[in-house]
Amino acid sequence: MAVTVERIKLGSQGLEVSKQGLGCMGMSFGYGVPKPEPEMISLIHHAINSGVTFLDTSDIYGPHTNEVLLGKALKGVVREKVQIATKFGATYKDGKFELEVRGDPAYVRASCEASLKRLDIDCIDLYYVHRIDTRVPIEVTMGELKKLVEEGKIKYVGLSEASASTIRRANAVHPITAVQNEWSLWTRDVEEEIVPTCRELGIGIVPYSPLGRGFLSSGPKPLENLSENDFRKKFPRFQGENFETNKLVYERICEMGTKKGCTPSQLALAWVQYQGADVSPIPGTTKIDNFNENLGSLSVTLTPREMAELNSLADMVKGNRSPLMENTFYNSETPPLLLERGIEIGGQWH
Repeated sequence: MAVTVERIKLGSQGLEVSKQGLGCMGMSFGYGVPKPEPEMISLIHHAINSGVTFLDTSDIYGPHTNEVLLGKALKGVVREKVQIATKFGATYKDGKFELEVRGDPAYVRASCEASLKRLDIDCIDLYYVHRIDTRVPIEVTMGELKKLVEEGKIKYVGLSEASASTIRRANAVHPITAVQNEWSLWTRDVEEEIVPTCRELGIGIVPYSPLGRGFLSSGPKPLENLSENDFRKKFPRFQGENFETNKLVYERICEMGTKKGCTPSQLALAWVQYQGADVSPIPGTTKIDNFNENLGSLSVTLTPREMAELNSLADMVKGNRSPLMENTFYNSETPPLLLERGIEIGGQWH
């Protein structure tokens, strides 16, 4: 049975997207070797034809190759039919699993121009600050993004892994349309301050890794023998005692899914989608069958009792959600904007 994909208003600035998006990262980056380009283009076309038109990428994925892939896939697609989100501001240092983050104006502009070229489009629908540069006042980064909006190079501005206070400061310069953060059955830390702040300011919420980087959909087995170039090997939740404890979370989800007649991934995604009409998660996949399964989550109904049972699973989870916690919203405060000290030196603000 075909699933009708509802459209929602993301934020209060006019952007409309599909209720469920598609994270494109894993097609090119992060989870082992890049997948064959023709297959990934077919998957993207299948998603669009199914009503999933909110496509998420970043210049760090590859790096760069995921944007190129998406650009190729969009050839012949009516531009107004899709909403393209990409990001800037984070790169890996010399091939190491360590981020270098930049938010100075020159870098903002250069990154935007490069993404437009790789995507082969004239305007980016939603442009995120991927990680917050804690050396540069967020007002300075946002000032350049505001100029790019005025020039027609981007339509809407987003933030990823930003604290509540950083969101407020950014929004005061130019309206923020969406905030992207990890949010799932086993990652709930955004609920304390980030989600309430977004709702107060009329900002949409885009949960990434809504399936726990595959763990909540496929369980522990695929993660027991990861390839060396799969960055999940470095994630604390997939290591040692944490991994053994977290298996119990997956088992509980499987039990509940069996009772409801749905898969673990459908149950986990339904929980995220039940968080509100301002939420559009972006599960990633590289297989059409998995995409169809994820789409089926839109038909799953949850009772208050089932929601409460699912909510309790977070207490069982062991380990940090990322090996790079220093690059999450916990460490995203930027210096105050003091015009007399805002001196630009070689593209960096000091």
